Order: sequence, then C-alpha cells, then structure tokens
Amino acid sequence: MATAGEDEKKMITLRSSDGEEFELEEAAAKQSVMIGNMIEDGCSEGGIPLPNVTGKVLAVILEYCKKHADFDAGKPSGHDGRPATKEEVAAWDADYIDVEQDVLYDVIVASNYLNIKNLLDLGCQRAADVIKGKTPDEIRQWFKITNDFTPEEEEEIRRENSWSFE
Repeated sequence: MATAGEDEKKMITLRSSDGEEFELEEAAAKQSVMIGNMIEDGCSEGGIPLPNVTGKVLAVILEYCKKHADFDAGKPSGHDGRPATKEEVAAWDADYIDVEQDVLYDVIVASNYLNIKNLLDLGCQRAADVIKGKTPDEIRQWFKITNDFTPEEEEEIRRENSWSFE
C-alpha cells in the first residue's frame, strides 16, 4: 500500500477530448472522484481519456485541483511557509471562479462530469451570485436563452407565480 508521500509523487496523465495531455500528481488528480476511482481500479496506466472535457477547460480545472491538493496537504501557501487558512482558501477560490460566463459554464459542466463536488458547488454558487437580483429578461440575456413564451403565456406564468416577482 502506498503512503501519502508516495501518492503525491506518482504522476497521472490525463488526455482531453481534443488530444491534449496533462500530467499531474496523483493527489491532485484524486480531487476528482471519477479519476480517483479509475486510479484505484488500476485504469490509469497509459493515461486517462476524458472525452467530455476539452484541453482548454481541463487546464482550468487542473489549476483548481493542484491548488486544492496543496491546501489539503497543508503545503505552504505563501512566503511565510505556513499552510493556507480557510479564509485564504476562500479568497483564492473567489478569485479563481471570477471568470467569464462561457468559462464558468464549462467549469460547471466539467466539474460535474469529473465529480469534483467542491468545484461544482463553487461554480454553481458563482452563477447564483451573478443572477441574484436580476430580472427574468436579464437572466435570459446572461444565459443566452431565447424567450419562446408568447406574451399571454408569460403573463399567465407571472400571475400563477406572483410571489416570485415581488
């Protein structure tokens, strides 16, 4: 059985849907439950294909995984040589997830596929924060959703759900 120190040194190769290869420490790869299960099942030899994640998105996801593996391992986070505090991790997460809408959407979809719960929660919270207080039209515009309701249908929905428009 491998020790924690050996796990950190073992490298895992991930292959994106567009053929890009990324090599990272096993501890970082295991931030994804799906990848962790593949490693445990012995399916990581020769690389792990990720057919639902592009290289561009995988690079963004792996930045999160590497940083959080370091946080989890208590590695020094700054020049003072001490591990990051919860507040510092939260601040890093807030900066990390402050991305454009298209990137946010891709991160949410990929973190769901890869089963990285904390990243999925972070992305969904960011989306919720962005739309909080917006009108339905503003939300449609942000998500690039075409309103396919007739004015009559929309008025009926507003009447039935008047509490949500207060």
